This record gives sequence, structure tokens and C-alpha cells, in this order.
Amino acid sequence: MHWIAPSEKNADNAALEKRLWDAADQLRANSELKSQEYSAPVLGLIFLRFAEVRFTAQRAALEKAGTSGGNGHSPRRGSRVDEPAAYHAEGILYLPAEARFDYLLNRPEAENIGAKVNAAMRDIEKQNPQLAGVLPKTYNIFGSTLLKELLKKISEIPVSSDYDTFGRVYEYFLGEFAMAEGQGGGEFYTPSSIVRLLTEIIEPFHGRILDPACGSGGMFVQSARFVSEHQKSPAKELAIYGQEKERATGDLCRMNLAVHGLEGDIKQAISYYDDPHDATGRFDFVLANPPFNVNAVDKERLKDQVGANRRFPFGLPRSDNANYLWIQLFYSALNEKGRAGFVMANSAADARSSELEIRKQLIESCAVDVMVVVSPNFFYTVTLPCTLWFFDKSKTVGRASPRTEQVLFRDARHIYRQIDRAHRDWTHAQIGFLGNLVRLYRGEELDFTLGGDESRAKLKEVFGKNPKYADVAGLCKAAMLKEIEAKDWSLNPGRYVGVAADEAVNDEDFKAQLETFNEELETLNASARKLEKTIAGNVTEILED
Repeated sequence: MHWIAPSEKNADNAALEKRLWDAADQLRANSELKSQEYSAPVLGLIFLRFAEVRFTAQRAALEKAGTSGGNGHSPRRGSRVDEPAAYHAEGILYLPAEARFDYLLNRPEAENIGAKVNAAMRDIEKQNPQLAGVLPKTYNIFGSTLLKELLKKISEIPVSSDYDTFGRVYEYFLGEFAMAEGQGGGEFYTPSSIVRLLTEIIEPFHGRILDPACGSGGMFVQSARFVSEHQKSPAKELAIYGQEKERATGDLCRMNLAVHGLEGDIKQAISYYDDPHDATGRFDFVLANPPFNVNAVDKERLKDQVGANRRFPFGLPRSDNANYLWIQLFYSALNEKGRAGFVMANSAADARSSELEIRKQLIESCAVDVMVVVSPNFFYTVTLPCTLWFFDKSKTVGRASPRTEQVLFRDARHIYRQIDRAHRDWTHAQIGFLGNLVRLYRGEELDFTLGGDESRAKLKEVFGKNPKYADVAGLCKAAMLKEIEAKDWSLNPGRYVGVAADEAVNDEDFKAQLETFNEELETLNASARKLEKTIAGNVTEILED
């Protein structure tokens, strides 16, 4: 099924984003700095701008509630407008007078503005302990003229902007920096449309949520947005836990949470080896985009974590590839009714040898719920297609659900919006359609919060006036465990969904298949090189003896 939406973007938002990005890029052009040197400071100023908007709104509310003096300007005795607790209670950061964006914006260039901003960041951390040691303090590397210009550009974000506008601008900058920084940038940014589909399918309304590869926290922000769109308070409904191996990226996550009025327990950890949240069996939801095809994990350190009710319940893969370590970490962190959604390399769905044995056990546990293959070019730094995996342990409880021994496979490679020649995403209507397709399959109530009438119309077009789930060639197939066993325990949607009657394998399909094969070849070549090195070393030892 093809559903290719034309590129569309609000002109005002696009113009604003371009002005802001051009201003940020001046730092690279005029300061000889690399993007990784100026990205955190720029994001820090955007963070401060948004923090001040929320702070000012709360201050006005406190004054309106009767905390200001008779003239409306001077606080009377007992006023709470300058009490940090009055802001913290509403999930809002308290900003001291000399740490506010407007104060810094109005500093003359003759002053050392970099030092002023550094001091502001320290004051904010002091008044808001959850940000201790998190905010950037490297503004002294910029000249006052350049920093003044950047402050002016960021001030162009309209003061009346709502939660979503600031969230989108922040995410936009994360995405732009990801592209500017190349492959490494992708480690901390997952495109928002991918994450929105993950949240639409696992539906994190309430509970404990974990991301053991949390990057900049996009999974948490989108989960909060999902809750907010359903008229509930994310801060009250979600308990957020994350792990990130890089300190700087973990700090970015904490900033991103604070931008959106959230708090979380974010730990610095290498998730293969460390379990700072004692995660096994404790979480209602897991969301993640782990690094793919990681090699050189020291599996000797993991042997005592193998077995039932442990972090790696199905065993360690023999190959030097961490994909099935991640997959098991996500599975084992869920409680008996938990759901998980995560991004994974396409090759994992058909991986052979010890990975196949692990996958067989995973499928037989009946926790695998939905598999979705995604078009290439959704990510900023790689062109390869990916697969979205979904677990749902609730369907295994009592083994009474009609879908206990089923997996829903979906081919979404022909559903996307073309942003530009090299990048794609999904519209809200496309995400809403894909999410409701799963709800049809699960027998749940449909939800048109995302996509509205367009999503509703598309669902009726495909599944009838009174939509009920049915297999659709080229789009979706609910396969029984026996069918999956017959296909050698593959979780590759393409092996089940097939091709629509009026479609042929086109050039793009061929390219996607070729890219998948190339990814598998690269993994095998890496394994072969390591094996060759090991054999050569063994031969040398034998000859020396």
C-alpha cells in the first residue's frame, strides 16, 4: 500500500527555524568552532529562553493570585513570587534575577557576556538541584559580539509560544546538530515521527518508563506529549528512568526534560554491564533506540546475568554483535504486563546461528506483539531502513488472549512524507493510521487524537466503513507461531506481508533489500576479520611452541 504524502511545512515555523539555525551556524563560520563545541551552548540558550517563558507565566499567575502589592508591581509581605518552591511545585524552574534570558540579552557588549551567561547557568543549577552540574558553562569561548547576536536571534522566538512550539524548536536543533555532527550525532537524536509511532503503539498512559540508551531524552518527551494530548499531566502520570554512557549526552537529556517541565532519574552507565535502576521486571514501559551492531562487548562480564528472571534470560549470542543483548535487556526490564517499543537494525529480524536460537525462545515466550519495517532515509545520519519491534507481556498473562500466539507484521516502507531528497518522515495522519491499525488488531478502542479526520478516512478506505482488522497484502499480516516457525523463526515483515496485487517490486524495494543485504554483509565481514585475526594468533602460538 502506497501512501506518500507531499512535503508540507508551516511557512512561519520554517522561517523561524531557519533564522535560528543560521544564527547558530554563525558560531561555526565566525568562531572556527566545530559543531560539537557550540551545539551544547546553543541548546543551553534555547533552554534558558523557554525556561524564562514558563517562569514568567508562573510569576504572573502568582501575582494574580494575590501575591503582589496594591500597585501590581511591588510584592507585599508574604508574597511567594520570589520563592523557588512556588515554581518547583508546578514543575517550573526558578530563575534568579541575573539568570534570566532578558537580563542577559540586555547586557552591553562591553561587559563580558560569556562570563555573565556562565554565572547564570551556575545560579540556575543552585536554585534547581535536579540540574546540578548539567548546564553548559563554556560561553567564555565566544566573543561578546557573537554571543550578543546569538542571544538576539534566540529572542525572536515569540514569547507567547506554547509548549509544542518550544519543544519543536528544541527538537529541530537536536536534529540539525545530528546532521552537522555526522554519524556521531545520531547517537543522541531519534527522529520525532519514529518516536511518536513508538508511543502510539505502546500507549504509555501511566507508569514507570525506562530508556537504557536514552540519548537526549526524546523518548521521554514524546511519551509526555502522548499523555498531555490525552488531557493528563505527564509529571503526575510518568516516572522516568534513563541510562546513558556519555556524561555530556546525559546532561542534554536532563536539559530536554527540564525544557518540558519533566524530571527523571538519569544515570551514567554502560547498559550491558551496569544496571543502576535494578531494572529486571520493574517497568511498565521500555522505549529505546540503541546503537546497532555494536562489537567488542566483554561477554565474560555478563555470564552471571544469564538465566530466567535475569537480564539475559535467553542466553548470550556467540557472535560479536550486541543487538540481541539489547533486545533481551528490553524484554527483561518489563513487568508482567509491560510493553516495549524500540528501533533495531533490519538484519536482527533474520539473524542466524545463536541469534536465531535466542529469537526462537523470545517468540515462544509470546511477548513479541508487532513488527514494523520502515522506509530508508528516516534518520539524519544513516540511510538504511530499520525495523520497529514491540513487546507486550500482557498478552501472555494466562495465555487467554486470542493474539497470544500471534505476531502482527506490517510493511510501512511505502508510507512516508518526502521532506527533501534525502530525508523522510510521517505526517500525523500517517502515524495515527499506523497506530490505529494496531488498535484494530488488538481489539482496542480507536484513537484519532493524532491525525484526526484524515487518519479516520484512510482507515475506512483500507478496512471498510466499520473498520475491523483483516490481513492486507503489502501492508499487514497477523501470523501464528506455527507460520513463524515454518519460516525459520524470522521476524522480517517482508516474509509475511507479501506484495499487493497491483504492485511489483520497484527500484526502491530493490534498493531497500540491497541495503539490508549490505548491512548483513558488513556484519559478517567484521566477524570474519575478527575470526581471521584469532586464527592467525593461534597458529602463531602453535608454531612458536
